[in-house]
Amino acid sequence: MDSVRIGEPPETRRHKMIKLMWIGIWLAYLAAPVEDVLGAHHTVGADIFGGFGLAAFVGAYLALVFRHTAQSLERRRVFAVLGALLAMAVILSLGLGSSWLVLFVYVCVAIGAVLPTRLARILIPVVSGILALIGVNTGAGGFLWALMLPALLGGFAMVGVRQMARTARALREARATVAHLAANEERLRLARDLHDLLGHSLSLITLKSELAGRMLPGSPEAAAQQIADIEQVSRQALVDVREAVSGFRRPTLDAEIAGARTALAAAGVTADLDRVAVGSPGADGGEGSPLADLAPDAEGALAWALREAVTNVVRHSGARRCEVSLSEKGDELCLTVTDDGQGPARPHGNGLTGLTERLALADGRLETGPGPRGGFRLRAYVPLARRQVSEDGPAPLGAA
Repeated sequence: MDSVRIGEPPETRRHKMIKLMWIGIWLAYLAAPVEDVLGAHHTVGADIFGGFGLAAFVGAYLALVFRHTAQSLERRRVFAVLGALLAMAVILSLGLGSSWLVLFVYVCVAIGAVLPTRLARILIPVVSGILALIGVNTGAGGFLWALMLPALLGGFAMVGVRQMARTARALREARATVAHLAANEERLRLARDLHDLLGHSLSLITLKSELAGRMLPGSPEAAAQQIADIEQVSRQALVDVREAVSGFRRPTLDAEIAGARTALAAAGVTADLDRVAVGSPGADGGEGSPLADLAPDAEGALAWALREAVTNVVRHSGARRCEVSLSEKGDELCLTVTDDGQGPARPHGNGLTGLTERLALADGRLETGPGPRGGFRLRAYVPLARRQVSEDGPAPLGAA
């Protein structure tokens, strides 16, 4: 449905007509001045003067309120029009009687609609005071008090409406910003997943293709096995890409340890994974394993770190040996990958940058640098969520 939203300038002719209708509907309170002009209360000259004055007042009021709410006018022009409205209200009320005091209500409403909140809170009581003084001089009597309340309430109500419009506009802008940030975060997540998934899988496919090419003349059966492995890796890569696009991809350490052993063996790199197998979560992730105190997001971040580190060893390091260990350091679990290769020849690439972002999302951190005997060492830390044990000892079975 095409509707006008609070705080937004009208964009179409229909919007403008709706806005003008809502502004103009309050002109019904001008019935008293209209009746005073059309009735036989004054001379012909006074009636003509009142008619032109009323038309000028209504035109200036509509132009000011409508245009300022559609697009903010210059402050000098706003004060000029407000001064003209106040002057016409004073002249017409003093010249034609108490029936014209209602014009001050519109002056207060215009002040609340177009002036800043602090200034409007000062000028609305001032204009209401002028209304009271002129009403006393013109003998308005009880009619005066019937106008004082609408002048004050109408003016301050417009201040509230203006504040609400400003808040609504700020909320719309904030919602658009949040949506933009969410879209950017999703694009970054997809880019990280695709880089890590395809980089690892394509590296393994390339190595096995080269190995199959070397085996093909003399060992066709071994080459066929390598080609079968290539098919399996390709199918798994396709599944991983689909899961990454769907947002369901969360690797596990067990799966990545097995993949690391396969990739390192295919590249001819001696893999030392014993310290991972002994201290790692194991297949069951039981009470004695570090994964018992590890959140799923933290385990996923460590799994991505292992995949990225092994991919870099295979593709860039030229190493002959790679050591992987998993150890507890205080309240953190540390994954360490060390090789004896040539070390990085350039600053961090997209892989390590994305890995740093992944670990940060899991409240972890990344440390990289040269190994103790040369090469390159990567350390990924994630926090451990320790189980809370009461001072009286563990709770009895089933108490939870």
